[in-house]
Formats: sequence, structure tokens, C-alpha cells
Amino acid sequence: MKKKVAGERWVKGCKERGEWVELCFMAKAAGMGMLVSKPLGDSCRYDVLVEAGGRIVRVQVKSTIYRRRGNEYSLNVMGPGRKQYKEGSVDFFAVYLIPADAWYILPYSALGKKLTLHFVPGGRRQKYAKYREAWHLLQGGSMRSQEEAVEIFACVDMEPSPRTIS
Repeated sequence: MKKKVAGERWVKGCKERGEWVELCFMAKAAGMGMLVSKPLGDSCRYDVLVEAGGRIVRVQVKSTIYRRRGNEYSLNVMGPGRKQYKEGSVDFFAVYLIPADAWYILPYSALGKKLTLHFVPGGRRQKYAKYREAWHLLQGGSMRSQEEAVEIFACVDMEPSPRTIS
């Protein structure tokens, strides 16, 4: 395990760090004029809804502090059950490389069948370079209309939870 550079501090705990990164994402998107909404609970496959230009998209926010081979960052992008996110469950992934202070806004289609992504900020052969700080993708393109978004809010299964309350 690599040591942190002197002076680097991150929120301890993966869940807490994930929540912090979601807040960072929402603050940055809101600062760019986008409206953001956070669904209540953890039942949805996405973390944040982003509205811009009358369109709404579902965003799954991911982050990593794991650096390997110098300046290469690695990130597992797995959904429920450690499987690939199903098509239609997420529109974009917002990936934050915490030590590099770099955001990548990737459309679902950019992942293909990959479950592990590798990022090399500033590298010559960076596969995802065109998605670095690509916030404009959230403001246009193939986003849903507000009418279609009504279906998005139905993400919570109405079936009873397998957990029983006694």
C-alpha cells in the first residue's frame, strides 16, 4: 500500500468519503448553473439527478485515492452485487480522482463492459482524456426530457424489502 504524500488528508472511511465526494460533485454542478437533486435513501442505482437546459440525467458518483504505477489511478465501477451497472440505470459516471483533483464525466456508453477503469491525468495515452472536466456533457446531448424523468423517480422497487421489521 502506498503512503500518502505529506500533507494529504482525506475523509476516512469509504462510505464517508463517498458521501463527501457526492457533496463535492453537487456543489460543483450547482456552481455551473445545473440543478441537482439527491434521492432519499440508497435504493436508486444513481447518486444524483442533474437538470440543465430542461433535461434530467442520472449520475453515479465514484472516486478513488488508489494510485498505482506512478500517476495511474485505478477504480472499480461496480453496481449492486459487484456486477456491471445495467444499461438504462445510469446515464453518466462522475469520477473524481481525489489526489489529482480531477473530475471525469463519462457517459454510460464509454465504459463498455469494463468493471475497472484506469486514468492517467496528463498522460500521453489517456483513454478517457476527452472526458476530463467534461461538465458540458451533463448540460446537453442525449439527456432525458422532464416528462421522461417521471419514470426515473420510479427507481425504488415497490416490492417489500427482504428485511422484515419485527
